[in-house]
Order: sequence, then C-alpha cells, then structure tokens
Amino acid sequence: MTNPTTEPSADPTADPSAHPRPQFRRETWTDLCGVWRFAYDDGDQGLVQRWFESERADAFDRTIRVPYPPESKLSEVHDPGFHPVVWYERTFAVAPPASGERVLLHFGAVDYSATVWVNGIQVGGHEGGHTPFTFDITGALRGGGEQTVVVRAEDLPTDASQPRGKQCRSLEPEGIFYDRTTGIWQPVWLETVPAVHVADLAWTSDLEAGTVQLELTLSRAPASPVELDVRLDLAGELLVRQTVRVGEQTSRTVLAVPDLLGGRAGRLLWSPESPTLVNATLALRGGDEPGDEVSSYVGLRSVGFRDGLFLLNGRPYYLRMVLEQGFWPQSHLAAPDADALRREVELVKELGFTGVRIHQKVEDPRFLYWCDRLGLLVWGEMANTFEFSTRAVDRLTREWTEAVRRDRSHPCVVCWVPLNESWGVPHIATSEQQRSFATALYHLTRAIDPTRPVISNDGWEHTESDVWGVHDYTPRGASIEERYGSPEALRRTLYGPGPGRRKVMLTEPVREGQPVVLTEFGGLSYLPGADDKWFGYSTVDSPEALRDRFGELVGAILDSAELAGFCYTQLTDTQQERNGLLTEDRTPKVPVEQVHEIVTGASRAIPAEEVDAYRRATRQAQRQQRNRPEKETPR
Repeated sequence: MTNPTTEPSADPTADPSAHPRPQFRRETWTDLCGVWRFAYDDGDQGLVQRWFESERADAFDRTIRVPYPPESKLSEVHDPGFHPVVWYERTFAVAPPASGERVLLHFGAVDYSATVWVNGIQVGGHEGGHTPFTFDITGALRGGGEQTVVVRAEDLPTDASQPRGKQCRSLEPEGIFYDRTTGIWQPVWLETVPAVHVADLAWTSDLEAGTVQLELTLSRAPASPVELDVRLDLAGELLVRQTVRVGEQTSRTVLAVPDLLGGRAGRLLWSPESPTLVNATLALRGGDEPGDEVSSYVGLRSVGFRDGLFLLNGRPYYLRMVLEQGFWPQSHLAAPDADALRREVELVKELGFTGVRIHQKVEDPRFLYWCDRLGLLVWGEMANTFEFSTRAVDRLTREWTEAVRRDRSHPCVVCWVPLNESWGVPHIATSEQQRSFATALYHLTRAIDPTRPVISNDGWEHTESDVWGVHDYTPRGASIEERYGSPEALRRTLYGPGPGRRKVMLTEPVREGQPVVLTEFGGLSYLPGADDKWFGYSTVDSPEALRDRFGELVGAILDSAELAGFCYTQLTDTQQERNGLLTEDRTPKVPVEQVHEIVTGASRAIPAEEVDAYRRATRQAQRQQRNRPEKETPR
C-alpha cells in the first residue's frame, strides 16, 4: 500500500485564503491534507487492539482523501452508511525543533469527538464537531524524520444529545435533513513555534472612541515580560504602530486610530459596499528567546439596533439575506476546495443579497474570510441538538462558546444565533427549564461578545433577543401584508398565535428598539421530474412562475415599514430539499440578473432607496409619537 507523505509546505507569499485560518496565520506552515490511511471500526475494537500503535498499520485497509468526510464522493470512500467509529493514519516529516521551539498539530474540525496519537503517544482529545483544536506534539516526536499521526473519530448517528444540525439520524436523508458528515472535514496542518507564542487573538473596534482593542492569549505566561509590537496598515500605509510589555498569559491592548476620529474615517469603515480590511502584524520578542510573528486583519465597523432598525456603522441598514446551508453534493459540509468558498460568496452577491444566515453549521473560517474580503454580512448559527437533557445542554454550551470565540473577530459576522426553531428545546413554551437555557445562551453569548446582537431562539418562541426573527412560509404576498403591513398587524403576529400556530414571543416584553426580520420565508420549489422524496414548502411549475412568486413575496416584504429585512429560504437545493434559487451544483433556476432586480428592489416602480427612506421616516414618526428616547445597542 502507498505510504502517504507530507504535502509541501505552504507558500508564505500566497493569498491569506490559502491558510486554514486566514485571520490568524504564520508565514510557514505544513499542510497535512491529502491521502491518509483509513479504517471503519464498527465493532469498536480499535482501542482494545491498539490501532494507534505503528505495529497495527495493517488495521487500516483503505485510504481516504482528507478533509472530505467518508460519506462524500470526494473522500474517495463514498459510504453514507452508519459507521460510528472511524480511524485515520498518516506519516509526516518535520524538522527537529530547535531549543525552546514547539510543534503544534492543528485540526479545523472533526465530527464529532476525536482522540489523537503521535508515534503511539496520546497527545489529546476534543469533543465538538464544528470547532477547532490544537495539540502540542513536541514531546511525542522521534527526533527528525518520519512521524506517524493516528486519529480516532466517534460520531454516533442516533445520539440526539450531540449538536449535529441538519445531519440526519436515519440511514437515508429525508425531509430537511441531509447525509451525515463524519470525522475530519476541515484542514489539518502543522506549525513550529517558540515556547511562548500567540495562542489566540481577538479584535474589537470602537468607532466612537476611535480605537481598536486587541485581546491576546499566549501559550503560557512568560517568565519575564516580553515585548509585543503591533502594526496596523491599510494597503501599506501605516495607521498605528504600538509596542507594549506583556507579562501575563492574557492581555488587552487598546490602539488609538487617529483617522477614525477625523474626516478620513469613512475610508476605513467596513461594509458590504466597501469591505475595507486593515492589515495587522503582531511580533512577540522576549530577550534571548525566539520570537513569534502572526499576521491578521481587522474590519472597523459597528453593528447595533434602534427603533426597529438594524444599524451598521451607526446608520440604518436594510438586511437582504439568503439562507446558506453550506452543503455540496460531492463533499457535504466540507467545501470541494478553497475556490468553491470564494465562488459561493460571489454568487450570493451577484444575486443581490447583502448577507447570509449560515444555517445549523459553524462555517469554515476560509468562507468567513471571503465574506470579510468581498463584503457579505453573516449571521453565525450553532448546529443544534435534537433533545433537551443535561448532557445536551453541556455539549451545546461548550461548543457554542468555542465557536463564538473563534469567529468574534470577523467583521462580516453581525449576529449570533445559538438556537433555531426550538430545536433541542421542544417544550420551551411550557418548560421554565428550557426557557432558562435559551435565555442563558443569550446572556452567555453577550458576555463573550457584547458587540453584536444575539437571538435566543430564531423563528419563534423567543425568550430574550436583540433581533426578533420570524419564520413564515406563507406562499402569498397578501399574507405578508396582512401580518406585517402595519404596527397593529405586526403586534398581532408577534403576540398572537403566529405563523404556523407558534407564538413568536413567549411573553409580551416592552420593545426596546429590536428590529423584526423575516429570517425564513419562501422555500419555493421548482423541480422538473422530481421524485417522491423531494421537499419544499410550496411548489411552482416553471422558472417564470418561480421568478414571479419570489418577486411577489419579496415585494410584499419591501412594502412593509415594520420589517428591517429578510432572509430567503434558500440559496441552493440540498439533496432532497429542492427549494433553492440555485440547483445543488450552483446553476441558477432563474436568471441571476432577474433575481438581483427583485432582491434589490430595482424591478419595482419605487426605487429601493426611496423605500428605505420611507421606512426610516415612518419609524421616526412612530418613535416621536411614542415619545421614547433613542436606544442603540450593542455597538
């Protein structure tokens, strides 16, 4: 059998999108994606038989192409059946680390739990199928030359307490649920770093104060303070350079950006229309110890809400979004390649949308990079469980915390959604315990990141939320007008039975400026020759009918002064869920330019700019009539 070898080291001059984590990258790293040995362990005998030892290489009876899950075609295994335990093995070469250096092994995501050995020595484990983890493998290395890494991944297909999102628990996908994604599904890579190195970083911009805050976490507290040199530049033009002494493992550094307080602030601000990114370089120096250097970037922008409007950079911003499943027919939750991630963002923008709601998935950081780079708003959502239990609460909370920490520096992310449609909290309307969990997730998320709105439970049965998201799959624009066309109609919808006979708000809180957004609607299916397994919310019989019905629904939403935006279901067909504007291979069902005209309002008699101005004026008049002070939060 062919022995997999290490892929060439990454080109340090390449585009940041080539790095597995573009917002936190070092000049040199080694890609471990490619061909690995692979084995199913349906009887769960691998641990007993010690498959992690090099003498048991015979246990790996096939190969797989990482990072594609074994259920997918691109993995070259393509077996969607139930296989709860899988094993991976490969060899790699690494230069012997110099004195004081450490070798780190990074995994982007392994679904669901992973245990890792290097040269037969267990180096760590991780639970959570959507979030990254890193192990220091220095102590397990055998000098220079060939090393062996083994990964055991466990993904129990029917475990309802496991956060799995839209991965089906039945043998075959059905309804709105898709084939499973097991094992390694995001990149694996190596880095050699100093003993004291940057382990994590987070950026927060404060436009009013004219500052950027860097929260830095080192691998350990230095024996004596080290120097941190931070440089921010815009296309080579130096904006800020600051050197500070760091003596603790975690530190915060506030950098003043003079241009944010002057007349030149506009050129620095990030938005979908002007996605400006400021380059950042961090250099760590500590006496005789080797230094560490990390490249990053920051987007300067604020998000918030006021008087029922969503705010971007302190100004009303109407949300035109589409639901993004992030699923490809040949590779499932993993993207076919890095170019596919960029093309996905480009397609969304070509269709006229300004944002995506990532659905039941924590998306690849490379996708978020292209949203940052090309200008696309993102609502970050957690993959939910299918039951409420102590174990499910623990699992979801830990993984969600990791997801928020990983992605909180991306300017594209403008809202957090820990729960969707009461998944995992099926009795939230009557259970105080389940309501407490949803509210606790809201406050936990705000504690980690107070700069973005948070939705406790998107779609219906909100407890406490900064945006009131509503899911309404009515097939007609007239129903949109009846439910959202006036303040009185909106109140009936929010506090009455609601769409689908679910209450949108579990109580009647005082509205403190929260926007109401139709965060799922449409779901229109046009599929010639569909079999009996397809799924859609309502059906049309031609591309022209799809265009007209889509236009009717979007037009009715744009006519409502009560709604702050919308999110159409959905971008692409996904297996049997055939309600995309695009097929699963990303072919448009309706000409792109026609969708763009509808989404942007360009096809309407009243220009989109006038509609937005009317909406803002209406809200201002309502506020004055209520005589309430303005409130904007968060910033």
